[in-house]
Amino acid sequence: MPEDILTIREVADYLKITERTLYRLVQEGKLPAFKVGNSWRFRREDLERWISEQSRGTEPTREDD
Repeated sequence: MPEDILTIREVADYLKITERTLYRLVQEGKLPAFKVGNSWRFRREDLERWISEQSRGTEPTREDD
């Protein structure tokens, strides 16, 4: 079973981008993420939704959990 919560390194590898680019996207609010202490984490389902929205060219939606 794949992990539901991913680290910066895992997401960068998954998206085939550098960690630096990923940090920039997160800091600009373009990619859904949350912090645990000083570390960014990502929910797999949020990333899948973001990828789908990007491929359709729609703006990401923000949901309060």
